[in-house]
Amino acid sequence: MVIAAIADQIARTAGGVSDTLKAPFSEPVIRLGVTGLSRAGKTVFITSLVANLMDRGRMPQLEAAANGAIQTAYLQPQPNDTLPRFNYEAYLAQLTAPAPSWPDGTRQISELRVSMRVQPRGLLSTFSGPRTVHIDIVDYPGEWLLDLGLLEQNFAEWSRAALERAAGRPGGDAYVTRVADIDPDVHLDEPAAQHLATLFTAHLQDARAAGFSDCSPGRFLLPGDLAGSPVLTFAPLPDGKYPRGSLGREFERRFESYKRNIVRPFFRDHFAKIDRQIVLVDVLGAIHAGPAALDDLRSAMARILGAFRPGRNDFLARIFNGRRVEKILFAATKADHLHHSQHPQLTNITKALLREAVDRADFAGAKTSAMSIAALRTTVEDTMMHDGIELDVVRGQLLDTGKQAAFYPGALPDDPTQLLSTARAGAEKWLDADYGIMRFAPAVLSRRPGDGPPHIRLDKAAQFLLGDRL
Repeated sequence: MVIAAIADQIARTAGGVSDTLKAPFSEPVIRLGVTGLSRAGKTVFITSLVANLMDRGRMPQLEAAANGAIQTAYLQPQPNDTLPRFNYEAYLAQLTAPAPSWPDGTRQISELRVSMRVQPRGLLSTFSGPRTVHIDIVDYPGEWLLDLGLLEQNFAEWSRAALERAAGRPGGDAYVTRVADIDPDVHLDEPAAQHLATLFTAHLQDARAAGFSDCSPGRFLLPGDLAGSPVLTFAPLPDGKYPRGSLGREFERRFESYKRNIVRPFFRDHFAKIDRQIVLVDVLGAIHAGPAALDDLRSAMARILGAFRPGRNDFLARIFNGRRVEKILFAATKADHLHHSQHPQLTNITKALLREAVDRADFAGAKTSAMSIAALRTTVEDTMMHDGIELDVVRGQLLDTGKQAAFYPGALPDDPTQLLSTARAGAEKWLDADYGIMRFAPAVLSRRPGDGPPHIRLDKAAQFLLGDRL
């Protein structure tokens, strides 16, 4: 029986190796990572993308859809049984209901497999029949990517950077003032430690609500079942040589535990396996929040892109093992909050805002692009007169009141440096303009057979991310 068991195991292993070797030629798999910071629209993006891959009537810029190469698309069980499944059906039902509503945002990693039957075109069509291409969509919070930088910092370095960022931000001055009175060399008192961690977490939450992007550690904002655990009970402290048993020494130990038990497993088990990546960015929200929030978004996105290049970190070099993300798309979301005449300005601001991050990704060998999109269009365009001036506006149903309203957010500059220079200079407000934002409810949908939900440039995004593999 032992010999039989060993033989069976050898056969299974050999079969697995054979399947792995054949997979690239028989049924290719594309692992698409979808991330972005809070309120960027990850859940809506994935739901609309999948719906529009299933019903491709609104996807003319996806070449394989336009030329009929995609014969059919369907959902299959995901390959990773240990991950939650992205709840596509429930989210689509919310967005397409008679009284539609926005689904909850991403709070954990999840996965969904979309399989497509594709007939090769050109010379290959003569020699081969249809093949199946699997797209494994991996959804995860962008806040988790900000933790990458922690892997290259010790506790003292992180504390100095965190305290510097906190100054001037919502809730930050209160924490900086409180921690200035703390002696990190005192003996650990757990209630005092929990109070400091709670105060620091409240500052991160307030900063995020005010439009700031770089609010790490990420699990402090999305703790899940780790809420209240020692691995999330630490906070930045003043420099010192912390003695054994002190508050500082314990916070230092928990910081290292956070990196070892939370950050590294995510990069090792999930992130390092991604082939293509889209990073969703709420550029309009950051502009509305002011210069400081816009500059913080710029620095946050540069840090996020560090995750796509191992750099000097030995751990990242080992888990990537030479593997690189092939394509990265930066998408400014909520383009439907602007008249199409301002979409080029939004795209150019996004490109300029992410220049540092894009250059880093290009240096790593990845193909990058930036565009403005709306995964689900919620408005219609109109023109109206205001003080004798003709304005291009959008109309939609306001989320808070349910009333229909016309909206003009302000004229985005043709030259994006007008915004970025002001932001980098540390200005408290925009010099010669105010930029507004409104929260629109999803519109009631009326779809023809074969059409997915309405969108702006979702098909162009899909072509960049997936088109060469279809």
